[in-house]
Amino acid sequence: MNQPARPTFILGSASPRRQELLAQIGITPDRILPADIDETPLKAETPRDYALRMALQKAEATAELAVDSEAVILAADTVVVAGRRILGKPADDAEARVFLVLLSGRRHKVITSLAVRKGAKSVSRLVETTVRMRPLSPAEIDGYIASGEWRGKAGGYAIQGLASAFVPWIQGSFSAVVGLPLAETATVLRHFGIIGGSR
Repeated sequence: MNQPARPTFILGSASPRRQELLAQIGITPDRILPADIDETPLKAETPRDYALRMALQKAEATAELAVDSEAVILAADTVVVAGRRILGKPADDAEARVFLVLLSGRRHKVITSLAVRKGAKSVSRLVETTVRMRPLSPAEIDGYIASGEWRGKAGGYAIQGLASAFVPWIQGSFSAVVGLPLAETATVLRHFGIIGGSR
C-alpha cells in the first residue's frame, strides 16, 4: 500500500545547527526561508512566553513568504535565561564576555520553543533544559571569545562546540540546547505527515 506523498517542508530558520539536527532524524527541508522579525522582548514578558511568541511569529512570517498554503513550516527559537534575564545573541566581544562571566559557575535555563504550521493550523511545543557551567577562568573566557564560536549563539556559547568543555551537567534535552528538541519535533512533524510520508 502506497504511503501518501508528504507535503512540502519548509524550515523557517537559517541556522545550520537546526538543519544538522533535522538530518539526524532523517529530514531534509525542501526549502529554507528564514523570517526576519523583531526579536525585542516585550515589557514584563517572561522568558517562556517570549520564546513561544518568537517561534509562532517566525512560523507566521515564513508562511507569508512561502505563499504555499499546503506547505508545512517549522520555526524555532532558543533562549538562554540567567535568573530572569534573557541572554540573546551577543552583539560583540564585550557582550559575549559579560554573558560568559554571568553564566560561569552557575546553573541557567535554556528554553527552546518550536512551532509547526500548515495553513491556519499550528502546533507549538516548549522544552526547558537546565545547564550547569563550571567556573571559568579569565584565560578560558579570553580563549573562547577569541575563537569566535560565540557569534550568533544565544547566551554566547555553543554547547556542541568548544564550550562542551565548560558544561559538566545538563538536565533535559541536549538537542534543545543546540537549537531543536528532536523528540518533540519528530512527534509534531509526524502529526503533519512530514515523517512517515514519501515524496
